[in-house]
Amino acid sequence: MTALTQAASTPAPQGRSAFAADLLAGLAAAPKRIPPKYFYDPAGSRLFERITELPEYYPTRTECGILKERASEIARFIPEAAALVEFGSGSSQKVRLLLEKLPTLGAYVPVDISAEFLDEEAARLRREFPRLGVVPVAADFTRSFALPSSVLGRPRAGFFPGSTIGNFEPMEAEGFLRHAARILGTGAPFVIGVDLVKDVHILNAAYNDAEGVTAAFNLNLLARANRELGADFDLDAFAHRAFFNQAASRIEMHLVSRKRQTVRLLGHVFAFAPDETIHTENSYKYTLDGFTGLAGKAGWRSEAAWTDAERLFSVHMLRAGDAIP
Repeated sequence: MTALTQAASTPAPQGRSAFAADLLAGLAAAPKRIPPKYFYDPAGSRLFERITELPEYYPTRTECGILKERASEIARFIPEAAALVEFGSGSSQKVRLLLEKLPTLGAYVPVDISAEFLDEEAARLRREFPRLGVVPVAADFTRSFALPSSVLGRPRAGFFPGSTIGNFEPMEAEGFLRHAARILGTGAPFVIGVDLVKDVHILNAAYNDAEGVTAAFNLNLLARANRELGADFDLDAFAHRAFFNQAASRIEMHLVSRKRQTVRLLGHVFAFAPDETIHTENSYKYTLDGFTGLAGKAGWRSEAAWTDAERLFSVHMLRAGDAIP
């Protein structure tokens, strides 16, 4: 679980209609599903921040440790006066570790669909880095978006931490990497966090914390549907389930119906059998070579990769090639 396309507060009518359309389509599918980008309304964003502090959830603290240790090395790849574009910026916690080592950075462009959260973080960063131009873009970073006119003449670099790449199916991940290359341009450096394959017990514990915060985060999808779309999900009638699918090399998260029931949403009725699930997220885990190979298919070459001592997590430095496949 990572902060994928923090889809909270787009302009209201557009945001609600997209959520409604995707939810109706997902509940009509077999098996049922909800895109994970809808985790991140304001309540979901707060729950995710709590998850990152849990003892079982290693990705955030491990990636932050790598970035703290290697920030000076990473900074050498970023051109002077560049615009640093962060895809799905969320709390901007990790980019601060780089900004401290980038005194000549020209601009920081956080891109996030959660407009309210984005503006709050941008205001904090302006106070912390008063000489840096912080130019937020409220957009779904997985789709085409326009960079602010004030940064168009600058060299560009990308930042995509949090192992969010793992939330994409492998073919979708290739597509996203091509999309990022088009936005950043030929020769642009791209810093990206990637979770690694590891002991299954560590993985399962990370998504099934003892405090139940991840369960609340998962169930908030249904609460959001009730709040924003007038659905009548009974949250007590669904349970959180997360497990590592070893064959697919991914964590899967589901919401499981505890009984036979029906749910009403925008004039539609959806039936659930006992133990039927709504698939809410995948989180793919890679080897170092596996991710480098995936990036290469999308037109990126690997320039460096850093891991923690236990090889739980990795941070990659990619460089955009001359042509996008």
